[in-house]
Amino acid sequence: MSLVGPIDTTPPREPPKPAEPLPDVLVTPCAPAAAYYFEGGLRRIKPYHFTYNTNCKERWRGRQLVEIFTTEFRDRPPEYYKEALETGRVTVNGKQASPTTTVKNGDVISHTLHRHEPPVSARPIGVIYEDDNLLVIDKPAGVPVHAAGRYHYQSIVEILKAERNHAWQPRPCNRLDRLTSGVMFIGKTPRAADQMAGQLKQRTLQKEYVARVKGKFPDGVIVCDQPILSVSPKLGLNRVRATGKDAKTKFRRVAYYPPTAATDGEAGPLTTESEGYSIVHCLPLTGRTHQIRVHLQFLGHPISNDPIYSNRRVFGPDLGKLDTSAERDSEIIDRLNEVGKSEVAQAPEPVSYRTHLTAAPAVPPGTDPAVVEELVTREHEAATAEYEKRKGEKLSGLVCEICDTPLYTDPAPHELGIYLHALAYSDLNGGWVYRSQIPEWALPPPGMDGLREAPEWVPVPEDEEIVIGGGEIPEELGSDDEGDRPKKRNPVPALVRGFGMVDISADRIYADGSIAPEGQEAAGAI
Repeated sequence: MSLVGPIDTTPPREPPKPAEPLPDVLVTPCAPAAAYYFEGGLRRIKPYHFTYNTNCKERWRGRQLVEIFTTEFRDRPPEYYKEALETGRVTVNGKQASPTTTVKNGDVISHTLHRHEPPVSARPIGVIYEDDNLLVIDKPAGVPVHAAGRYHYQSIVEILKAERNHAWQPRPCNRLDRLTSGVMFIGKTPRAADQMAGQLKQRTLQKEYVARVKGKFPDGVIVCDQPILSVSPKLGLNRVRATGKDAKTKFRRVAYYPPTAATDGEAGPLTTESEGYSIVHCLPLTGRTHQIRVHLQFLGHPISNDPIYSNRRVFGPDLGKLDTSAERDSEIIDRLNEVGKSEVAQAPEPVSYRTHLTAAPAVPPGTDPAVVEELVTREHEAATAEYEKRKGEKLSGLVCEICDTPLYTDPAPHELGIYLHALAYSDLNGGWVYRSQIPEWALPPPGMDGLREAPEWVPVPEDEEIVIGGGEIPEELGSDDEGDRPKKRNPVPALVRGFGMVDISADRIYADGSIAPEGQEAAGAI
């Protein structure tokens, strides 16, 4: 009699995967959202009740709810949150809370509110290509990609879901700012989205944009090789700085339209440009925030209707042309703040609106740089959206009858986007190319001949390109006054802790990253 039992040939079962941690914020509609409706050229949705379910973060432990809401949740003024806490619209773990309730690890904070989403462009989402795995769209300007801040159903993801009876989950593979239009990739499955996102990170990827800029852009292929630094994340302000991140963009003018006589109508549909305007083909070779917008401003030809970089009230008559100095940063930031406040408020005092995404993240030492970059990007996008909201909308003087929320006027059509369009994405190995139609604002004015088809980028030999980098400013792009033209200097690169590679031939750099005026010694300068 054998004492050995039968051998178990069943393959070993893989250990269960650990449960994924819950996200910081769970967003749950309390009632079905009303259908979209269209009025005055805008896509609208009626106000609805909404619940935010937020898991207690580590930095909130031991703090009172009133402190947490008034310092970290910034979609409404502090007075609103105090009233919500006092009237029982906030619960902790399903139980009504008070302003003095102290939260602890594991708590779930729920806040129900009457939500007012801003109207967005009524332009349809164009379809460039579609198969079983991928949808390539032509995103309209003025519509955010993801739900964020005051936008939820008024986002590309939610609109696509609604248009297809909520039978799928769109998965964006690339980013476009709310104000920017153009080519976007949407995965239909997680695997398809991951594969496309991977292709978009390859060195063989080529992105093309088209922009409408002030004045007559120079001839030839202009290569701007100037680094870009975020000088005010709060306002979404970026400038050319030696201490910034490497950035490189190629530009070519494809059309120029001089100012027209009054009898000929406006030179463009949305703005009057006394110096005329150019249509510029843009080829970004890096992906810095606002890269094309900042480089065009530096070259003296900002995007015509850019609310930040084409604002003479902020930057003065030269609009920041060839400016690499930090001397005016504080003044520019103050002006940008005042522009936002003065254009919003007809009330006695400006109303401060904030979003929880703008709160400074608690990043422990040793955090993965990719995670830090993602956090900074989220904060930057939220801060930029906050400025654009303040600039583009004005208080109407009315309040909601249900929740007493101050109501805003509708944005004008030209406030829903800027003249920057993602024209094409292609694989230089010849695998694929997706190209959108040229936007209406890039077409020639009535009665004038010009570009009517989307251009293709035609490379030229490097020795024919005009490179603007390393402190070198070509004469044809500089000031007409020889005395005002920046002096050419050979760059002297040096590795500076906290800033990376810095050209120390230009000006002295303070320990806080600011630039000392030329010839001035300063304590603490590097």
